[in-house]
Order: sequence, then C-alpha cells, then structure tokens
Amino acid sequence: MKKLIPVYVRVPVIFAFVFGAMEYFIDSGEQPAFIKFPMIGLFLLVFLFLLIAIEIVANAVDNVTYHLLTEEQKKQLEEAQEISFTESKFFKNMVSKLTRTKAIEQEADVMLDHNYDGIRELDNVLPPWWVYLFYGTIIFAGIYLVRFEVMGDYDQKQEFETEMKVAKAAVDEYLKTAPDMMSKEKVTLLTDASSLAQGKTLYTTNCVACHRADGGGQIGPNLTDKHWILGGGIKNVFNTIMEGGRDGKGMVAWKASIKPSDIQKVASYVLSLQGTNPKDAKPTEPEAVEWKEAAIATVDSTKIAAK
Repeated sequence: MKKLIPVYVRVPVIFAFVFGAMEYFIDSGEQPAFIKFPMIGLFLLVFLFLLIAIEIVANAVDNVTYHLLTEEQKKQLEEAQEISFTESKFFKNMVSKLTRTKAIEQEADVMLDHNYDGIRELDNVLPPWWVYLFYGTIIFAGIYLVRFEVMGDYDQKQEFETEMKVAKAAVDEYLKTAPDMMSKEKVTLLTDASSLAQGKTLYTTNCVACHRADGGGQIGPNLTDKHWILGGGIKNVFNTIMEGGRDGKGMVAWKASIKPSDIQKVASYVLSLQGTNPKDAKPTEPEAVEWKEAAIATVDSTKIAAK
C-alpha cells in the first residue's frame, strides 16, 4: 500500500523524537541519559526493534490484503495511488475549508459589477484562519488593556527590574559554589589540612625563591612576623598575590598563572606561617607596620603591595 511518508523516513524520525524527548526530560547532568542510565539505552534499543517489527508486520499485512483483492479492486487501488497528495480529495477539502475560495466555475457568483479596462474583481471572503487570528488579536488587546492600563499591573521597567533581580540571585547562587570566581571581597581564610597542604605545594613551587621555604624572607620580605608593608589578613594577602606588589619593587601578579581558588590556598598557607620564627629570618622591612585585624577597614585598598 502507498504511504504518505516512506518507512526509511518514518522510523528514524519517530526514533529521533523519542530519543530527544528522553534526553530533554531526564536529568543526566553533562552525560547523555542513555550513557549515564544504561536502562535508557536498553529501552531505546527495544523501542527501535519494536518500530522495525511493526513496520515489517504492517507491510506483510498490506501484501496479504493486496493479494486478497479482486482484479477490479486492485485496479481501483492503483488508480487511487497514482493521484498526488495535492490532487487528493482530502487536500482539496482542507484547502477549501481554510480559504473558502470559490471554484472557477462559481466565480460568477462573487464577481463584482465594476470593470477596470477589462479587469474584474472577485468578492471572495477572507480566509477563516486569518479572520480567527484577527479576532484573537482583538481579544488579546482587550485583556492587555484591562490588565496593564486599567488595573495597573507591572510595566516594562518593573518587569526588567524583576528579571535583573532574578538573574542577580542566580549569579550570586552560582558564585557560592564557584571557587574559581574567588575575589578579594568573598575570600575567606582556609584552615583545613587539605587546603593548607595544597597551598604549601603551590608556595614551594612558586614562592620559595623570594621568601624561602620557611617563609623567613630572602629577596622578598619575612612572612612569619606581624609586620606587613600595606596590610595583612587574608583579603590583603590574597589580593597582593593575585594583583602583584608595589610598582617597580613588588612581586609580579600571579593571576595569569594561578587560578583564584589556588591563590586562596597559598594566601591561607602564608598566614599559617605567622609566629613560626624561622632561623635567620630577614629583618622587618623599614616601611612595614604591625598588622591588626581590627584595622582592616582602614587599609587603603588602592595601594595593593606585596609583602
């Protein structure tokens, strides 16, 4: 039997639709659902097998039915199948209902009297789909007018502000769990052994040449006493490592080679060296002053310097 959509198109389209629906509705994170959940893959295989089996059975039934027809019925069926879809009765009825146009034989019924140099005009009705769409816009306009102009519902400015608040809340929620978005404003002192161990490894790799392995200071200043050139504390130390020290004499900025979450660990490890008093530590820098946490609000944030 002739079918509107060939089987080699119909089966892949149906399978792709089901596959896409499962991937959309099943939360599998970054992995495809059929990989994260093997049962989904098994279901898809069974579903594909059933699709093919149904097509085979349907084709077999069509063949059996065709052979049961009489010669006259076979001839009628072949003639019907030779008619294209656009010439079919179904298509013509559908177009007629959507447009309500008159056939050429009936044009005299809707022909207007006036004549423009031999050009005559037909008075066809508007297509129903267009008319119903126009009515829908009128209803929508009425509801909109009452809701926003009469009852004073939210305007575009309020809608924008609401959307911005929602977006900001989403960003803030994301930043809570995004360590690589660490900044001076949100950095906190880490005290767990794992973070300090990682900070020590990074310190050993990048900082010992200037500050010694024990933090006693060499080219760079001593990191174990309470004196800091432009302020201590986790926020200042973090920002100093990230942005670099004083122009022309401080250390380089490490933000290009060390990610913010790791800089937090290095800064926390540096502060853990406070009071260790290593042997032969470098004397306090002349411009350094004793740091107290209570004075953190008075630090000039525009002068970020390395210790």
